Amino acid sequence: MRAIVGGQLDGVVQLELKEQPDPEPGPGEVLVDVAHAGVNFMDTAAGTLGATRGVPFVPGVEGAGRVAALGEGVTEFAVGDRVAWISVWGSYAERLAVPVANAVPLPDDIPTDVAAATMMQGLTAHHFVNEVAPLNAGDTALVHAAAGGVGRTVSQLLKLRGVRVIGLVSREEKVPVAKAAGADEVLISSGGDFVDRVGELTGGEGVHAVFDGGGASTFQPSLDVLRRVGTHVWYGPLIGEVPTVNLFDLPKSIRLSYAVYSDHIPTRELLLKHTSDLFDKIRDGKLRIDITRRYPLGEARQAHADITSRATTGKLLLDTGLSDTELSDTELSDTEPSGTGR
Repeated sequence: MRAIVGGQLDGVVQLELKEQPDPEPGPGEVLVDVAHAGVNFMDTAAGTLGATRGVPFVPGVEGAGRVAALGEGVTEFAVGDRVAWISVWGSYAERLAVPVANAVPLPDDIPTDVAAATMMQGLTAHHFVNEVAPLNAGDTALVHAAAGGVGRTVSQLLKLRGVRVIGLVSREEKVPVAKAAGADEVLISSGGDFVDRVGELTGGEGVHAVFDGGGASTFQPSLDVLRRVGTHVWYGPLIGEVPTVNLFDLPKSIRLSYAVYSDHIPTRELLLKHTSDLFDKIRDGKLRIDITRRYPLGEARQAHADITSRATTGKLLLDTGLSDTELSDTELSDTEPSGTGR
């Protein structure tokens, strides 16, 4: 099989498409022919992957494809089933051994690529909106990177709860993207210069929650725009220095949350519950997962350059070239789930 293998040259992470031995599924695992792998900021060198995984390594933590073989003791799947997975390192490959605990079966009416694009960002957004900061109708939220994959999904899920959404984007051309995802107002900001403008939009009261993936530069400004007992949902420690928090500096009895996947979805039962709800919303046209750029597997380096440039919107995928007919005779269009979800 082919896989993207990362190494280092003079301290710089290099990605190359190389032949690798086919993996063998161990007990409790399925061997999957990978169709699509999701690209996330955490997969890049800027996301500290080179430092945390060591070298050589195969990036990627999510994807979707078809079961090719079963490991010992597996009864949840059969050869030929379509599956998606999350939190399995090495997903930038044509074949992958996936623990059953990290895998979900795909309904016939959920396209394989949409499922691959839903796992990391969709589950993250779903947890944020429904568990970390379950806002009520009429509340107001500030969503950083509102044109990005997580931001767009967070915005859509907030609108389903009747929440007013103020979106932040880094560039003028991203404004209509954020509005299409449900943002009621959109502000352009490349750092922490949004505090006064958010104050004006909320009559000086501040927002009920901030969904902040901006990193160290936006941490304190995000605290500043919260109203009393507001919630700061922070998921940006891979960008810049991790802030040091003095509890006596936290204003207005706010709540501060940093989500880790293994904590917020620790069991397969919860994984199936969350993905089922996401798939239901996609099927009903209430949630749209926008796959905005696709790359052949061998162009992973370009995909990483694009996502770290902050010029992209929506979800990026790597495609292995496995055809739709090899995956399913009943798949939908790979970019158009029913309804608009907006």
